[in-house]
Amino acid sequence: MEEIGIVKEIIGPKAIVTVQRQSGCEKCPGGSVCKMMGNEAEVEAVNEARAKAGDKVRVAFKPYTYLKGTIFIYGIPSIMLIIGAILGKEYLSRLLPNTDPDIVSAIGGFGLFILTFLFMKVWMKRYEGKQEYMPVIEEIIK
Repeated sequence: MEEIGIVKEIIGPKAIVTVQRQSGCEKCPGGSVCKMMGNEAEVEAVNEARAKAGDKVRVAFKPYTYLKGTIFIYGIPSIMLIIGAILGKEYLSRLLPNTDPDIVSAIGGFGLFILTFLFMKVWMKRYEGKQEYMPVIEEIIK
């Protein structure tokens, strides 16, 4: 993924870049890197091109980082939803014999999904601000 934007501010080795908000922004797992404001987004990026405030730049999001974030935010909780539903139907329904097994399955699935989702949100905070997971300003556009 690449975006074209204007450097708003330089903060040490990083820069704040204003880019046009895309339709993919809603589904992006890197929400902690961007601040949405109307039809624009401010992206914190590593300033490898040594851009200055006001420069027009190309910002690249590393595919590996994007894929890894997608798997952590969506994939793992979805798998846990299925596992929770199976465990709920097979084991929790035995503990609650007077309750419909499908309801117990749904409660187990969604319960494990929510717990996993919350755990992943907290766990992903460890990666915020680390440069190897941030977008990079690759070039200044003249």
